[in-house]
Amino acid sequence: MSDRCAHLTGAATQRPNPSSVNGCEDCLAAGERVWAHLRICTDCGHVGCCDSSPNRHATVHHEQTRHPVIRSFEPGENWMWCFVDEQLGV
Repeated sequence: MSDRCAHLTGAATQRPNPSSVNGCEDCLAAGERVWAHLRICTDCGHVGCCDSSPNRHATVHHEQTRHPVIRSFEPGENWMWCFVDEQLGV
């Protein structure tokens, strides 16, 4: 039996349309263009910057919405992260 969290299991098939394809939508809205990597919310498609970025908008989005899972929005990456259970999934 897998010890994968239910949030990751549910998010595995969710592929929302990204709210931005040009970068972190919150950074872009603030006129900033400094981020390290991008993450997409599997619930709503919000694209935010990772925790290695100055503004950590993907985490801020989770804190504001409680949407539990993000997926990497980087080319060639296919992993997910559950904020609630602090688990990595693919």
